[in-house]
Amino acid sequence: MRRALRGRGRLGWLRRVSRTAAIALPLVLSPPPEAAAAAAVQTYPALFGTHEFHSSNLSLFPKWRGALDRYHAELKSCAANLCDREGWRALINRLRDLDPSSQIAEVNREMNRMPYIVDSMGWGVNDYWATPFEFLRKSGDCEDYAIAKYLALRALDVPTEAMRIVVLQDLNLQLAHAILVVYVDGKALVLDNQIRSVVPADSIHHYQPIYSVNEDGWWLHRP
Repeated sequence: MRRALRGRGRLGWLRRVSRTAAIALPLVLSPPPEAAAAAAVQTYPALFGTHEFHSSNLSLFPKWRGALDRYHAELKSCAANLCDREGWRALINRLRDLDPSSQIAEVNREMNRMPYIVDSMGWGVNDYWATPFEFLRKSGDCEDYAIAKYLALRALDVPTEAMRIVVLQDLNLQLAHAILVVYVDGKALVLDNQIRSVVPADSIHHYQPIYSVNEDGWWLHRP
């Protein structure tokens, strides 16, 4: 399902960070069995002031796992009319030597250029989690922006543990929404298709996270 992270690339990105220093939801989400142990050893500050309960069991998230599987299959073999692999590689190569803050800002800017299209119009279903190639070909909705940003930054050697796709409630709009959060120097940065620039998570007060997920596991968020 997921690529092994190259040790050299992961360490290289972490070193550059230190140098720079500046959505359909599962019907029932309850704290996973290992939550008590995980809550005691949080690596990053809790998002939006919530309590976080971690699990490595991704069986609740077939659409996320399916998007990852399709993405890695597309990287290996994809018809020219379905995947612009060279365009994707050109984007990654253009950003490769930038500092981490610039990489994050550029990925956010590039993906936010895509128009927003609801899944019922783009895919004929109520909820579809697209790969970056599918997103760049047909556009998508909030979780598709977040997935494309996540996998672009993974291709730039940002470690899995430094990122999460966060599904939340927008308390202003009273709608479900999804964003990408990237942790840099212990601070949570938000990449959001509703916000032009990358902003610190603690500058946003109308988001109530429900769960967050990456390739290694997921977190349940409670007030």
